[in-house]
Amino acid sequence: MPPLDVPFRRRLLGGVLALAAVLSGCAGPLEGVLIPIEQTDADATEVSILVATTRAPSENEGLLYSGERGAHIDFNEIVVSIPPESNRKIGEVQWPKKRPPNPTTDFATLSAKQFDSVAEVQAWYDHERSPTGRLLVFVHGFNTRYESAVYRFAQIAHDSKTDATPVMFTWPSRGSVFDYGYDKESTNYSRTALETLLMGAVAVPEVKEITILAHSMGTWLTVESLRQMAIRHGAIPSKITDVILASPDLDVDVFHQQIVDMGPERPKFTVFVSRDDRALTLSRRFSGNIDRLGQIDINNPVYREGLEQGGITVLDLSALQVGDRLNHSKFAESPEVVKLLGQRLIAGQTVTNQDVGLGTELGATALTLSNTVGSVAGIAITAPIAILDPNSRDSFTAQTRRFGQGLGATGLTPNLSGNVPGTPKIQDR
Repeated sequence: MPPLDVPFRRRLLGGVLALAAVLSGCAGPLEGVLIPIEQTDADATEVSILVATTRAPSENEGLLYSGERGAHIDFNEIVVSIPPESNRKIGEVQWPKKRPPNPTTDFATLSAKQFDSVAEVQAWYDHERSPTGRLLVFVHGFNTRYESAVYRFAQIAHDSKTDATPVMFTWPSRGSVFDYGYDKESTNYSRTALETLLMGAVAVPEVKEITILAHSMGTWLTVESLRQMAIRHGAIPSKITDVILASPDLDVDVFHQQIVDMGPERPKFTVFVSRDDRALTLSRRFSGNIDRLGQIDINNPVYREGLEQGGITVLDLSALQVGDRLNHSKFAESPEVVKLLGQRLIAGQTVTNQDVGLGTELGATALTLSNTVGSVAGIAITAPIAILDPNSRDSFTAQTRRFGQGLGATGLTPNLSGNVPGTPKIQDR
């Protein structure tokens, strides 16, 4: 390799080691926590999750599945016990410190059952079916073991108080920061399996609407599966109404093309971003120094206008502080965001500035403007959550043009609307 590349390699290696140091700053989580306990706390909450996985089974009954790739899709029901409200904080997964766990203070497994037939899956759904007919499908991210994904999703389903039926798709992740390449290829390995799961859910008459919540590298798997579905079937089924991408580890240029490939009849997309996401900083170094979607600055007109044209809502969580040292899981750990998930986003509703307590200086627009129009008195907004609302772009443009900062000035704006150049713009769904 040419000598000029040596400094970059050193910086990259340094970034990997620094991230590994952060992740290993304390003892790793206890393994083997999926062995069911006999009794839970009387005030604990039980959450039943349907799990579909492309992982290979593990011989360890406390793990159930490994990080290696399985030959087919397995279905399981996992029932998780969550400690009483008085003993925990919203957004927290209270991982057991010893076996067996104490259900008064720890997350615990009450049952783990493998389904061997479609009839068993249907019976589970009939028992757990939401009155709304909405399904919530969760796809986890990079560096995630099977049991970690289960407990995290149980926490999200519980803390958000969603009434959607919880289903998780877990793909083969080795749960190691040093296996980024393996994990990325495992998402590609699992694209058709996720598509199969979604199409199967669409075919169930009682399922009325489907929301997908994907995190980190799982957003690549999700968007690729939807793109593949659109190409294979001509369109994404209308039952898949909402897609929420949390800290998406997606190349912004590739995401643009994926959206175009889906065509105009696509779900409503909501994206959580945070400029201080350290995990995505490292991913960017691995990926040719191209911006990751989950780390963009919504004040940058190059990205903002394209996202607006595509009807994509972006929630900027940069100002939120949570316990995650990588700032990569704010969507699940922040009580404010978990509340938004359950009360608005999972249900397919639009989030506005009023929902997060922002001011109304810009009408319905909730953008933070510090990098766009400077520190203009009465215009800049300081808030823990900022929103790029595509339905408010006309109001925002009118405001900023008064300061000579019209949004249409740049010729570099990406077209995320899904339109072919020269054709009329589509209407936002």
